Amino acid sequence: MSFVYDEYDVVVIGAGHAGCEAALASARLSLKTIIFTVAMDSIALMPCNPNIGGTSKGHLVREIDALGGEMGKNIDKTYIQSRMLNLSKGPAVHSLRAQADKHEYSSSMRRILENTPNLTLRQAEIATIITKDKIVTGVKTFSGAIYPCKAVIICTGTYLNARCIYGDTVHMTGPDGLSSALYLTDSLKSLGIEMFRFKTGTPARIDRRSIDFSKMEEQKGDEKIVPFSFANKPEDIIKDQVSCWLTYTTPQTHDIIRANIDRSPLYSGNIKGTGARYCPSIEDKVVKFADKERHQVFIEPEGNYTNEMYISGMSSSLPEDVQVKMYRSIPGLEKANIVRNAYAIEYDCINPAQLKPTLEFRNIEGLFCAGQFNGSSGYEEAAAQGLIAGINAAMKLLNKEPIIIDRSQAYIGVLIDDLITKETKEPYRMMTSRAEYRLLLRQDNADLRLTKIGYQVGLINEDRYQTVLNKEKAIKEEKYRLENTIIGARSEVQELLKSLNSTPLATATTLAELIRRPELNYESLKSIDLDRKNLPEDVIEQVNINIKYEGYIIRQLRQVEQHKKMENKKIPENLDYNSISGLRIEAKQKLLRFRPLSLGQASRISGVTPADISVLMVYLMQHNANEAKKQKYER
Repeated sequence: MSFVYDEYDVVVIGAGHAGCEAALASARLSLKTIIFTVAMDSIALMPCNPNIGGTSKGHLVREIDALGGEMGKNIDKTYIQSRMLNLSKGPAVHSLRAQADKHEYSSSMRRILENTPNLTLRQAEIATIITKDKIVTGVKTFSGAIYPCKAVIICTGTYLNARCIYGDTVHMTGPDGLSSALYLTDSLKSLGIEMFRFKTGTPARIDRRSIDFSKMEEQKGDEKIVPFSFANKPEDIIKDQVSCWLTYTTPQTHDIIRANIDRSPLYSGNIKGTGARYCPSIEDKVVKFADKERHQVFIEPEGNYTNEMYISGMSSSLPEDVQVKMYRSIPGLEKANIVRNAYAIEYDCINPAQLKPTLEFRNIEGLFCAGQFNGSSGYEEAAAQGLIAGINAAMKLLNKEPIIIDRSQAYIGVLIDDLITKETKEPYRMMTSRAEYRLLLRQDNADLRLTKIGYQVGLINEDRYQTVLNKEKAIKEEKYRLENTIIGARSEVQELLKSLNSTPLATATTLAELIRRPELNYESLKSIDLDRKNLPEDVIEQVNINIKYEGYIIRQLRQVEQHKKMENKKIPENLDYNSISGLRIEAKQKLLRFRPLSLGQASRISGVTPADISVLMVYLMQHNANEAKKQKYER
């Protein structure tokens, strides 16, 4: 007999990085929320690399923080090494990355969840989504308990029908040997939801005591710490950092892999799921990049109080005996003792083309989803989606307008737009190259771009909002001052320029013009800038970037204006594309399938050509004109 519990506003299925952000968002917006997990030990688990951030992913974390999410704050509390990547390149691709204490990251996030008002944690497996007339009304656990609710957010990650594989060994488990979620897929298919089978993988963990670090290159953290959360200052989170280590595969490593490639389930056919091209296994690297004599291998600690070391760059599903030989062929790992075998994991996920930009299913009202269940990969991508799904579930129940982040506003917008408009045939990974306006969407200005939205939603408090407004004002005033401060060709100016290998002045110029020189910057001109105020470092950073890259920034802003014109041309949700003459058959099929909300979104759908967009634009102009005449006549 089923037992019916009290009703909740929002049910979140899964407590990984997506589930945590979704549940916190809805609970913090005063909705009665419950989060289900197959195991309490899986809360905010890092079953793969225990780090947060990295190229493009660091952007996502800072955007999550600017909107009022938790990931940035949690990694600031639990990091063991912090590094800013890509500093030799321009600011658009600078990306913060932090190695985490795996256990403490999870424990810290659990403490946050357990002490958040309106939020209940529950260990149970959800087996059924209950609907009536394609509207969500509740969920049912495997044990038969029913939880009535108004909205559901599915964040099952890699647990749905998961199986872990290495060689001929197959375990019907989720990551780290935790239980799979075995029953929900059938319920989803009965609702008409299209499912995919994807694959990811993880390398072995090696006992620190069996590693010879003298044969490796030490990788230390940055002396200057940059927090992920804009709410933190560097001095608030500074700590002693641990080292990571760099080594390389050898010709012997590659020979071992090639000699046993037929025993890899990737090549034997035992693995059916599709993996990510951008995160290949070591056997994939050796086969597909046969000309490479070696590949980088990073040895990274899993925490302060464990001897487990993560072997980054060497995920594999080769048999256990081959793994031992393979790892021991690497300098420094000759006597390596494996603590956990490398494995591949297959899992069920959905085709995200079924979703609205709000991350709600088009055909099932009140059913939202986020994370790897949506066909993406990575903790950061998952958390970003979880936050947006949690916000929009809350907005729906509070009868407020949904939050849709445009791709010109944030990497989060690029991520979601790509998922719902591009045909995802493999796990989606965020990259800076996917963002066409990346000079505007830097990690350093995420607070300026998104804090206002977080404040309007209700996840950013008044003090933090005012801090951002004051920062905006300070940047504007200092930039104006520099543009209007004239510097003459006096002796101390010429001497400074000479010492900085910069061309002497032939005539007077502004401080801003000097800053625009490649070899100069805001800080280097301090001695000749007599009216300079003592400004915060983050303000100085924005002033310097905005002046140095002003021409490029203006160009991208113009591109955004054109982009927004297309985004603002809305398409009726129930438009009959079959009735539009001039549209190609493929375009009609794709437009009917994806149901874009705007011309801009339609233009990004694979298979819809610029000619199709022109036909659609003309049709919409005529349609809108007819609607306007009709309304005028009715009045």
